[in-house]
Amino acid sequence: MEQIKVAVIGAGYMAAEHIKAFADIPEVALLGIHSRTRARAEVLAQMHGIPFVYDSVEALYNGTQADLVIVAVPELSTKVVSTAVFRHSWLVLIEKPAGYNLQEAEEIFVAANSANCKAYVAFNRRHYASTRSVIKELEAVEGQRLVQVFDQENSKVATEGGQPLLVVKNWMYANSIHIIDYFCMFCRGDVTRIDHVIPWNSQDPRFVLAKIQYSSGDIGVYQAIWNGPGPWAVTVTTQAKRWEMRPLEQATFQLYKTRNTEVIPAHSWDTQFKAGIRLQAEEAVKAVQGEANALATLADGIETMKLVRLIYEA
Repeated sequence: MEQIKVAVIGAGYMAAEHIKAFADIPEVALLGIHSRTRARAEVLAQMHGIPFVYDSVEALYNGTQADLVIVAVPELSTKVVSTAVFRHSWLVLIEKPAGYNLQEAEEIFVAANSANCKAYVAFNRRHYASTRSVIKELEAVEGQRLVQVFDQENSKVATEGGQPLLVVKNWMYANSIHIIDYFCMFCRGDVTRIDHVIPWNSQDPRFVLAKIQYSSGDIGVYQAIWNGPGPWAVTVTTQAKRWEMRPLEQATFQLYKTRNTEVIPAHSWDTQFKAGIRLQAEEAVKAVQGEANALATLADGIETMKLVRLIYEA
């Protein structure tokens, strides 16, 4: 089996989770890591048997000749690091969000295209077993869909946790993107209209409620609680069947004319690893090998961020 050479940029929590997932794939060789904080990179390298720590993106590429590089750096570093990464001929997997807001994401997209670089965004929730199961079951169900997404965000906690002010001001891109992306997974067609039932108020963030109309006839309903209690949850309702994900890693369904809900079995990967990360790593290997895959492209990431902007008008 041909070896897939993988390199990593970043040494934080998400970098570590990606490393665990890729290390579990037999044909993957993790060859090098680079971080602006070398000491943290050295710790990860020692923990996971990565042989070399490099002091620059260029050195990382030259030393590993990697087929794939994982970019898992803070939001405000993504553009600079990605631009440096695009200069080399490896496939790129960027931890979401690919830019702290839509404008920067579009600039990163242009830079990737200018360099003729294949780049993807790590939307791990697209690779949850729960998500994949619902998408598969929806193929057999015709008719209109009502997709309801419940979001909860806490900008106060983000600030207290040391997040930069610019990231907190764009927290809907940094964090709400994870849950808003479910509309892109489950709703078909183009957005034709958005009704801001309870519009976003940046001066007093509390509640947001928006109704999204799609050209297919599907309807999306987005509800968010800011700086208050609430779960992350998604429901997809059709005339024949209804699915609910709460927590997102667990899917249940209910059939028409029944009161009972049935659990859809989860995959062991979503408990052994950060949910979605292990399957996403498999899809990245397929991409390297030139095979069809389910990774989200940078263009897909832009579409989700455009929807964030439409909902929040920010």
